[in-house]
Amino acid sequence: MMQLQKLTDDPCNLCSRECGARRQQGETGYCVSQSRPVVARAALHMWEEPCISGEAGSGAVFFAGCSLRCIYCQNFELARGRKGFEVGIEQLADIFLVLQGKGAANINLVTPDHFTLAVIPAVRMARERGLMLPVIYNCSGYEKEELIESLRGTVDIFLVDFKYMEEELARKFSFAPDYPEIAKKALARMLSLTGEPVFDGKGMLQKGVIVRHLLLPGHKRNAREVIEYIHQNYGDRVILSLMNQYTPFERLKEREDCRELCRRVTKREYEAVIEYILSLGMENVFIQEGETAKESFIPEFDGEGIFEWKKGEEKCREESGLQ
Repeated sequence: MMQLQKLTDDPCNLCSRECGARRQQGETGYCVSQSRPVVARAALHMWEEPCISGEAGSGAVFFAGCSLRCIYCQNFELARGRKGFEVGIEQLADIFLVLQGKGAANINLVTPDHFTLAVIPAVRMARERGLMLPVIYNCSGYEKEELIESLRGTVDIFLVDFKYMEEELARKFSFAPDYPEIAKKALARMLSLTGEPVFDGKGMLQKGVIVRHLLLPGHKRNAREVIEYIHQNYGDRVILSLMNQYTPFERLKEREDCRELCRRVTKREYEAVIEYILSLGMENVFIQEGETAKESFIPEFDGEGIFEWKKGEEKCREESGLQ
């Protein structure tokens, strides 16, 4: 068994960048964040996979900052730390409980890795106060094995990206040529924590791993390599989600080295990758239909849900078990 490194954010070694920033002392890391969690939105979210959102919606908590910071990120302002409000561990627990009171199907922690040292005690505190929902760790795939292992007993579901099998693309678009190898190790560790998918009577995921791949325009080969790796190594022990919602932004036109990202994925490109999935005989797969590459699908990071527990929503607090 590998020797797990002790995790700390002062100096910070939480993510694969290991930037060494003294985040507890006010320095910002590669993730553009200090130690205290910053949340930009906490609300019911309908746009995840059906077994995650269901009819009620996923209780999505969007954290600011990111340790990967892809150049094409649809949540660019959030990933760069330009949105959000600081919260403490107790307030974070309150947020989880308020979402439960609103009928959320789960608690969906979106890009939480750089705040993991606060997330773990917040989940523990919320459970002690009545949180009964599955907890989802929604992440980039660029997580260290030590970080994933620290989540044992805290996280029930991993909703993880597997962006690249090609090192050059990882370097070009995310400045992380080691992404493929790190993502492989992270995925194996995630499955060791959750086991194979477990659903409730309504078809909602209670435990397991969903591996997402966002098809990039002009990069079907990379997509096929990711899918082949998932199929050969995990079969139906994980769920694959192939996304076609890549959204081009004006800022990319300023870059000479990634002009291919200035358009949307074509229907023909997406269908070609679906055909490849079918040729492999994969069954545990989600695909997207219709027009999903729209900026309107990107939520407003306006602080919704962060301070509701302060505003006297007594009914919500009572139903959530808040004291």
